Amino acid sequence: MPKEFYFEDFYVGQKFQSLGQAKVSADEIKEFGRKYDPQPFHLDEAAGESSFFKGLAASGWLTAAIVMRLRVQSITVAGGMIGAGVEEMRWTLPVRPGDSLRTEIEVVGVRLSNSRKEFGVVRTRTLAFNQNDEIVMRSTVNFLAPVKPVV
Repeated sequence: MPKEFYFEDFYVGQKFQSLGQAKVSADEIKEFGRKYDPQPFHLDEAAGESSFFKGLAASGWLTAAIVMRLRVQSITVAGGMIGAGVEEMRWTLPVRPGDSLRTEIEVVGVRLSNSRKEFGVVRTRTLAFNQNDEIVMRSTVNFLAPVKPVV
């Protein structure tokens, strides 16, 4: 069983690599597009070819969801990773069918919560890479981590 992290286990400069990669398929891109982001370049190769993207491209929101899965698989926060805000989210390159994504996460801030003393706020910067080590997304995200219970 992976280690469960509490607030006290996080420190600035700490790094986490994704435990695996997520391969993105054309079917997954189209299904997500149909359901949540029905734009032509997410639904059809030919439409994608004549678009800004010059090919079928994953919705940025699909990329963000994949990155979230990789984050949760990489850092097991006691009680779950409770989101506390996104400061930045940038999509820097399109994600294509066949791409394999991985993440590198760095802790860039830790502080106790002002409103909920039983939690701390962990600020992280995440880089998502494709199989060519090109950055496809970067984000700065805060999450809550519980303070270790006193026993």
